[in-house]
Amino acid sequence: MESRAKSPAVSVKERLVASSAGSVSGGIIFTFIIALMGYGLMAVPGFIYIGQLACAIIIAVAYRQIFGYPERVRAGIQFSSKMLLRLAIILYGLKLNIQVVVHEGLGLLVRDAGVIIFSILVTLILAKWLKADFTLSLLLGIGTGVCGAAAIAAVSPILKAKDEETAISAGIIALVGSVFAIAYTILRPYMELTDITYGIWSGLSLHEIAHVALAAAPAGEDALAVALLSKLGRVFMLAPVCMILMYWRKRTGKLQAGSKIEFPWFLIGFMVMSFIGSYILGKHIILPDALINGISAVTTFALMMAMVGLGLNVCFRDLRTKALRPLAAMLIASILLSALTWAVLEHPLK
Repeated sequence: MESRAKSPAVSVKERLVASSAGSVSGGIIFTFIIALMGYGLMAVPGFIYIGQLACAIIIAVAYRQIFGYPERVRAGIQFSSKMLLRLAIILYGLKLNIQVVVHEGLGLLVRDAGVIIFSILVTLILAKWLKADFTLSLLLGIGTGVCGAAAIAAVSPILKAKDEETAISAGIIALVGSVFAIAYTILRPYMELTDITYGIWSGLSLHEIAHVALAAAPAGEDALAVALLSKLGRVFMLAPVCMILMYWRKRTGKLQAGSKIEFPWFLIGFMVMSFIGSYILGKHIILPDALINGISAVTTFALMMAMVGLGLNVCFRDLRTKALRPLAAMLIASILLSALTWAVLEHPLK
């Protein structure tokens, strides 16, 4: 009798576990299919020039506007946009030749700090001038300067931002960053920047890691590697930015209890893989070309799936009704950031 009494509860628990697993697997399959469609879109005249990564995110954004967000498989989509993105970045470390970027990398943290300070201050100044919502504008300034939606998610509990504000901010970052990344790929052939300098520019000025990868990939592996290094320097500064915000909120008595800082551990993975690729593979360990090419293909496709998840966060209706002024402030700040970093790289101080 006792076992019979427990069986319904066990059955309900099993159904919940199965439902959760189905949501995860379904979301992963969903992003996989749209990523495959990204390859198909490249067959359309003109799309080959922006690459498969941009094609995947374009399809995802269009899907969201037409059919809405597929809530039933949200868990799997979030897995793709977060975990697969981090996996792809770690694997990209194998492509980083430290000897190529070390002389560039020493000054990148200083530049990254300047980018963060500029982005936040300019966004808030413009927001005040436009009479935009302060919390939304601060979230967007931090997202622009640090690492997009990941930074927004990290600081939202500290700022006591509402879920709606967090979601809208992440959507704006996804939209503006995607547009900028695609624009970069279109402008690159007409710019008088070397591939390495173009990579640094992308890493310093674009919003999400996925956007940096999207913009820098057409310039080659070295450009992509140094772009990720530049961007990951900003990601690395997420922790000190959070600490500063926590100190500020504590001083004003507004810190939310239990706020935590999530350290970007995948940055460590990226650097470890960079060391392995630079000093071990090819010297002490020789891998077959087929395996190396396979890892490269897996890395690229994982990025495509991650950007599908990113694109699905973009809802034009929310942007139109709730965040036009913060969007305007962030857009102007992003344009100024791109122009300023380009000018500094094109005409460095002697």
